[in-house]
Amino acid sequence: MLDDQRIPIKNIVYESLLITYPYIINSASRYLQSQFYLHRDSKFSSGHGEIPLSTCFGPEFLSSDPNITLSTTNMDSFWDTISELESAFEDHASRYEKWQLIAGTVVGTLLAVAIKDIYFNFPDIVDATKSRVFKFFRSIPPIRRYIEDQLETSRKEIEKGMLEDTQAGITVPPMLKLPSHGYSREEVSKLANDILGGGKFHWKDGKISGGAFAGAEDGYSEMLTKTYGIYALTNPLHADVFPGVRKMEAEIVSMTLDIFHGHGQHCGTLTSGGSESILMACKAMRDWGREEKGVESPEIVMCITGHSGFDKAASMLGMKVRKVRANPLTWKADLGALKRAITSNTVMLVASAPQFPHGIIDDTEAIAHLGRKYNIPVHVDCCMGGFLLPFMEAAGYPLPPFDFRVPGVTSISADTHKYGNAPKGSSVIMYSDPKYRHCQYFVTPDWTGGIYASPTVPGSRPGGLVAVCWAALLYHGKSGYIEATRKIVATARSLKRLIEDVPELQLMGDPLASIVAFTSTQVDILKVGDLMTQYGWHLNFCQYPPGLHICLTTLQSTDKFAEGLVSDLKKAVKNVKEMRGEITGLGKVYGTAAGIPDKSLVGDAAKIFLACYYESMPKDDSASTEAEKVSNGIPNGVHK
Repeated sequence: MLDDQRIPIKNIVYESLLITYPYIINSASRYLQSQFYLHRDSKFSSGHGEIPLSTCFGPEFLSSDPNITLSTTNMDSFWDTISELESAFEDHASRYEKWQLIAGTVVGTLLAVAIKDIYFNFPDIVDATKSRVFKFFRSIPPIRRYIEDQLETSRKEIEKGMLEDTQAGITVPPMLKLPSHGYSREEVSKLANDILGGGKFHWKDGKISGGAFAGAEDGYSEMLTKTYGIYALTNPLHADVFPGVRKMEAEIVSMTLDIFHGHGQHCGTLTSGGSESILMACKAMRDWGREEKGVESPEIVMCITGHSGFDKAASMLGMKVRKVRANPLTWKADLGALKRAITSNTVMLVASAPQFPHGIIDDTEAIAHLGRKYNIPVHVDCCMGGFLLPFMEAAGYPLPPFDFRVPGVTSISADTHKYGNAPKGSSVIMYSDPKYRHCQYFVTPDWTGGIYASPTVPGSRPGGLVAVCWAALLYHGKSGYIEATRKIVATARSLKRLIEDVPELQLMGDPLASIVAFTSTQVDILKVGDLMTQYGWHLNFCQYPPGLHICLTTLQSTDKFAEGLVSDLKKAVKNVKEMRGEITGLGKVYGTAAGIPDKSLVGDAAKIFLACYYESMPKDDSASTEAEKVSNGIPNGVHK
């Protein structure tokens, strides 16, 4: 290149753009679109006060407001600076060939894109790298055989615990085939009662954490049983055939909306449980983001303490979950980390009320403020607190707002089968606007079998569960739920005070509702949990960091419950401090799992546990011989 030859920098840039324009145009349009949504509610100050920024882009606004003026001097100075920079860049560019400048522009653009992707997806890149490394080592034959042997040992231990130890009280042999002839009603009832009586935990004695939310009142159970019997064979899918069930379902949604301060256009649907309610909310926000904002790779932003149901929903729906840390002192979602995790792909922010591990209620108002600021729907997961938190103020325990009173809250999930005391299999997902519920629905208009449409995951649904849920809400009424809430929360507050008096134990945050979690810096809390199991308790184990929690229900809302639990905790702490060696139990499993770097191994073990759910007999020769004793699935001596 000649020294006096100068390449017009504009031409170089233009030709470079011809190569890189597809990515640049796509990125720029997505950026501008996201910025419009992020900031369209921002304010601009003028002589007429504050006005929305989204109205300030047209010349009509500039010409209509005499209070807004542009400084010619400032603008001239600005362009002079730009010209100087352009001249300096052209001087530097003259040292290179034209193709070098174009290649440099392309490489620089791609490098900037790569750096941006690495920055925003660094945790995923680390996880993917670790997964590939662990997968490689697991493929080495000696290591693979060792892992298979260990998993098989784990399977036998899990199988023994599930099929032998926990079923020790069940005397009815396994039935592996349909009986040749049907049983009588009396025989079926007797077998059902005998099977229910098995197990080593007595669920009505209040020592099981969250295992049952009702059952202390026999009359209530009888009423539910009778109601289910009336509607046992109904199906809400056929609303024209069973209009009464459709009426009940609509009324359940309406009553639930009422206690969450829903009104006007607020709406919802009934689901089979909290997991399905979360799944439906994620599906609705995924489709809303795609239709309204053009989001092709939808993301959920939530705290690490949020329910794993969001991970399940994201896995099913092709979404991504960005998890942020919790405040290590309060165990609430870290708002700063939550804000930093928001991108143009975010279609949902999650607030827990309360979260399951520690019973902590997130700062719903602050999270909803972020949602309003960036035009992102905010979901409040109130599955656990659904029919508890709405009644706490009336019960004498006021809380900061967490429901539809908070501007920016767009959806709430609330389980009726927990503190609503309905039988398992019902929950409600609610929305602030019908447009979100519209995105939840699934419709196939051109199926050969007709137009197919369903509001939730199932097609056919059990009308009996709708009926007993409806019956539970009517039976308790507001006064019944307020009284139950008063007793449960009073017991939880008493338990908190007693645990704070145990030097070796520390509360995890400040739980305000029904779940109380604690850990220890002086003893192995997982060993304490295993000893509590031996004492007849069934507490929940937490991890990262390790801890224990108990979920209080009406079965535990007695004057002496907290004293009895803490008394056994003190005894367990004392024994752990004095003992040597290991304690077998679930705590040991969690302790071992925490030390395994390859979490896919933990996942494999968990899947083995799930597989054992569907086994009737142990997988060994003696079990096969025993199975032969069961003729056509008929237990000996039962059916004549």
